[in-house]
Amino acid sequence: MSGTNAASGAAPCRFAHYFVICGIDTETGLEPDELAGENFEQSPLKRTFKSKVLAHYPENVEWNPFDQDAVNMLCMPKGLSFRTQADSREPQFHSFLITREDGSRTYGFVHTFYEEVTSPQICSAMQTLYQMHQAENPSSATPSSSSSSSSSMDSLASSLDEADSPSSSSCRSAACGGYDASRDTLYVSKALCLITPMPFMHACRRFLSQVHRAVAAAAPPPLPLESYVHNILYEVPLPPPGRSLKFHGVYEPIVCQRPGPGELPLADFPLGQTFTLLGVENLVQLFNCTLLEMQILLYSQDYQRLMTVAEGITTLLFPFQWQHVYVPILPASLLHFLDAPVPYLMGLQSKEGTDRSKLELPQEANLCFVDIDNHCIELPEDFPQFPNKPELIQELSEVLLRYGISPVGGAPPTSVPTSTTTPGSVSTRHPGLKSQQALRELEDDGRNGNLGGEQLAVLDLLQGNATLERLQALAKRTGVRVEALRGVGGEGEAQGGRTAVEEEELRNAKLNVQLREVFASRFTTMFADYEAFVIQSAPDLESWLTNREQMHNFDKASFLSDQPEPYLPFLSHFIETQMFATFIDNKIMSQWEEKEPLLRVFDGRINKARLYNVRAPSLRSSNYQRCTILKESAQAIEQRLLKIDHTAIHPHLLDMKIGQGKYEQGFFPKLQSDVLSVGPTNNKWSNRTATAQRRKDRHRQQTEHLTLDNDLKEKYMQEARSLGKNLRQPKLSDLSPAVIAQTNWKFVEGLLKECRMKTKRMLVEKMGREAVELGHGEANITGLEENTLIASLCDLLERIWSHGLQVKQGKSALWSHLLHYQAREEKLEQQQQQAESPVSNGPERRKSESSIGMPSLRASVIQDMRHIQSMGAIKTDVGRARAWIRLSLEKKLLSQHLKQLLSRQALTKKLYKRYAFLRCEEEKEQFLFHLLSLNTVDYFCFTSVFTTIMIPYRAVIIPIKKLSNAMTTSNPWVCVSGELGDSGVRQITKNVLEMTFDCQNLGKLTTVQLGHDNSGLLAKWLVDCVMVRNEITGHTYKFPCGRWLGKGVDDGSLERVLIGELALPNADEDCGRGCRTPDMQHSPGQTRRSSITSMGGRGYKPTSAQIQEAIGEAVNIICKHFHKPEKERGSLTILLCGEVGLVGALEQFFHNGFKSARLFQKTVFVWDFVEKAVAYMESADQMGDMQETAEPLGLTCVSLCHYVSAINSSPRNIGKDGKFQLLVCLGARDRLLIQWLPLLVECPVIQRMYEESALLRDRTTVNALIAVLQTLHDFPITLEASLVKGIDL
Repeated sequence: MSGTNAASGAAPCRFAHYFVICGIDTETGLEPDELAGENFEQSPLKRTFKSKVLAHYPENVEWNPFDQDAVNMLCMPKGLSFRTQADSREPQFHSFLITREDGSRTYGFVHTFYEEVTSPQICSAMQTLYQMHQAENPSSATPSSSSSSSSSMDSLASSLDEADSPSSSSCRSAACGGYDASRDTLYVSKALCLITPMPFMHACRRFLSQVHRAVAAAAPPPLPLESYVHNILYEVPLPPPGRSLKFHGVYEPIVCQRPGPGELPLADFPLGQTFTLLGVENLVQLFNCTLLEMQILLYSQDYQRLMTVAEGITTLLFPFQWQHVYVPILPASLLHFLDAPVPYLMGLQSKEGTDRSKLELPQEANLCFVDIDNHCIELPEDFPQFPNKPELIQELSEVLLRYGISPVGGAPPTSVPTSTTTPGSVSTRHPGLKSQQALRELEDDGRNGNLGGEQLAVLDLLQGNATLERLQALAKRTGVRVEALRGVGGEGEAQGGRTAVEEEELRNAKLNVQLREVFASRFTTMFADYEAFVIQSAPDLESWLTNREQMHNFDKASFLSDQPEPYLPFLSHFIETQMFATFIDNKIMSQWEEKEPLLRVFDGRINKARLYNVRAPSLRSSNYQRCTILKESAQAIEQRLLKIDHTAIHPHLLDMKIGQGKYEQGFFPKLQSDVLSVGPTNNKWSNRTATAQRRKDRHRQQTEHLTLDNDLKEKYMQEARSLGKNLRQPKLSDLSPAVIAQTNWKFVEGLLKECRMKTKRMLVEKMGREAVELGHGEANITGLEENTLIASLCDLLERIWSHGLQVKQGKSALWSHLLHYQAREEKLEQQQQQAESPVSNGPERRKSESSIGMPSLRASVIQDMRHIQSMGAIKTDVGRARAWIRLSLEKKLLSQHLKQLLSRQALTKKLYKRYAFLRCEEEKEQFLFHLLSLNTVDYFCFTSVFTTIMIPYRAVIIPIKKLSNAMTTSNPWVCVSGELGDSGVRQITKNVLEMTFDCQNLGKLTTVQLGHDNSGLLAKWLVDCVMVRNEITGHTYKFPCGRWLGKGVDDGSLERVLIGELALPNADEDCGRGCRTPDMQHSPGQTRRSSITSMGGRGYKPTSAQIQEAIGEAVNIICKHFHKPEKERGSLTILLCGEVGLVGALEQFFHNGFKSARLFQKTVFVWDFVEKAVAYMESADQMGDMQETAEPLGLTCVSLCHYVSAINSSPRNIGKDGKFQLLVCLGARDRLLIQWLPLLVECPVIQRMYEESALLRDRTTVNALIAVLQTLHDFPITLEASLVKGIDL
């Protein structure tokens, strides 16, 4: 690390660090490249041979050590390429980058050309190989010859030079292909490469092509080549920020410019080409996948296209940065790296003629596959869309159209395709017009990046100008040169006499910056307020780095609650990514360290936006805000390129030995290394850096004698700083098995760490919500956030299961493993029908339920798979795997199921390589342990997502056996209701008391209506409770009853509405579910409830203070319920009629001081009091006593009488307590309760039926009760159908 820091003064000053030449080493001769996958069936001309770095200057640069293997591999990713005189030998250009450990990047720019092979040994070796090949494959001689140009192993089989002229192919077949040393000239590829700290792609491309021109030209260059190489290595500085620089190539000057401190960072790869290759729609989808950190694989025959798209897409992420594996060009020897179980962005060269379907990728569940040459992308299943996508596409399209680029991108051609590799979209605005053809050809070329600057200018001009189109077609026929047209548009030389190439570069630079500004302005709008949610909790950098893992750095919940609704699905995923976490880390560290450059620019923009637009509420809206600075950003670049700020020293003669490095046309000379190994000493900017360097060194020596503790501290802080930073690029230099194993080990550790973080995050989110019931600001997004976290857990499991696969089968590695397991288990099952699954502890798990009559449900991986397989709505393997994970999570069996799956070690060994995560015993155990921690919270992630599937339910009615009234002669029925619907009335077979039925998912269950038809002699029935179980998820609900059903017993009810709650599997698990949502509270309410009801009122009687507290609590819970967003609320029925519900609390209030027990045990109910009071009011009304009362009171009286008679005349056989419950629910719904209470209190009947001390006879208490109930008027209370069935108001 010290190297990079120490040299930071000097590093930014040199334009290029190295000049490299790669090619064939005549000493070692032809070495086959085993790593690239040798194919001996191919003609020797098409095989892969090892290239070498022949020379690099200087020997080493302190701050950027030369990595020979990596540079060689990336300069010639497919090794050497051979051609004969019959083949096309067009030079090619491509770029690459190397990412260092600390995430910094070095860029390489490569010009590859073909040089004649002069070594007789190599020619004869090739001849021998060819004869051997012919002897082994006699039939292949002729065909291979005819296609030798389209060599699949071609070092840069660019799609551009494949359309060879017919004449060349005829001459090839005449030559009978192959290679004959006596007749053919052999050529081999050679690469010239510049390695630079910044991506000045256009400048490097022009410099290298001028150097090659000097080699190929008939006349020698003005100066020896050493002069130009020395000049660019030592005498050309980097342009300072915000300035432009001119330096000299061999023949022409070259200009480059660098953005200023407040502008978007340098990006020189032509974004317009990226949009042309993919089209706007596809590019925005790819951008979205990149933001959500999916695995992204780019696929093209052309290396430069891979690099252009990769750099283009990462450039658009500003102010965020891609934090994971980034290898835009993946050399053939590193294909095993596609196995990486982490997000990656990689580029793979497609062999010509190979089909996408033949490409075996280890994992596709979360893969975005980008086929650049065919202009199409394959997206992963089901991910949130980027906010305001249609408006963004519209704005980008307008920018592209201003530059004459079609936003559709390379759509498939409507006429005959021009060539197999580059189907461009063909414009068909006026089909049939001949003049259109020329424009079409131009458009195609423009789309494929084959147009020079002036032709692009012509294309701009032509689109939409009929006269010019005809002119252009005419010009083409008569052979007039295109320049003649340039004056028409008024462009021409008026623009300060710039050349066509400069014109194109300026155009590219302006288009680049405008497209990037559109994306940057989206983030400026979306994250305008992000600083308000950054949590700055540490006093200093050291303590922050030490506790980095445990710290909560960003208030995600509050941030999301402040965003417009349509943005939430995307933002809730995005703020969980590594790139967002790193962005926030950089923000926090900027208190103590210099701001990271991208962050500095971004913060500057946000502050500027604030100045101009005083934070209006407009930012909360999801209205699309267009970018307002497109013009200024393009002008800044144009001004820099028009007015050159700096000019570098001209190349000059060096102090060289005479007679060395003889010039020979077509051959790159051997350069004199002594003059290129050191730079000049009298250079003003190198002096400047030298003094800075000396100052740095002095400072370093002073600090070095500080104590050892400081060194350790620094090392510790460095480690902490790199936490969360992942492996960015595979080691290209050393491909020994040990290094590959180490890389895999890093992946295993990374996966385990990610699992720990994800499960912890899920627990904190869930428990936090259950504890902070009202969750100020947090409750707004919990459902969404929970879904996001579960989706990312599914993605992690897929990545773990696809790490180290032997053979890939299907798109989901997890589901494929499950299917293997299922096949094996079913075979065993047939062999031994009765065998129990060894890990399954199903019977013990359900002990408590089985003791009260519910048969146990065996925990079985296979059974859960069968449930998923029977769901017709899920069509893909990835979907099935996700559904299975959700189901296992809801059943609290995820860890157990996966343990069971992995316990079949023979199967795991068969499916996975030794280094796979699933075969690392210790890590696997820890991983299962982290998943086990999720059992402490309740998820309904299966039930709430698959709402339309059919689910089998089992209902069991449990009578109170000790009273021996378990047998009844009547015909019982049951109707189960849940949040999503009800089952309808289901008849139960007499005396069986158990049934199963299938119906559409009811969601969380809320009520059961239980009744019978009162037939036969033993029609009375004492029921303890009803248990209902969802047979797929295993959720069991208990609906307590503890009452009689029958005429003339208890309150005479033949039908009861029972309120349910989720039954806990057993006492051991209680502790794990300590904090629960109120909809399923289990409390001591059961005893309290039976004491209130008519079962004698024995035992515990609550005090008046407890009763008032219970009412307050019940009303409070209902208020909290309505403060949650609708999707989060759960069941209101439980809050009204459940054990701690409003009805129960009011029942206690009415029971207080009630004279219920009568002589001979004839019990009186609260409903009797209500009926008597109503009868009194009605008779008083008839006698005219009510005439004097105020009008509203009279109306209230009428409403109470009306409701009571409607309840009494209902066709349902509900008992007196059920009627009272119904009256309270209807009164709460229609906001009448507080009007009815004074009527009941005033009624003289109260004196007969209540003692003096009763709460109902205490005016103050009643007024307090009315005030509490008044708060419910703010909320729209709706009642479940099962409660109000048959009531006609």
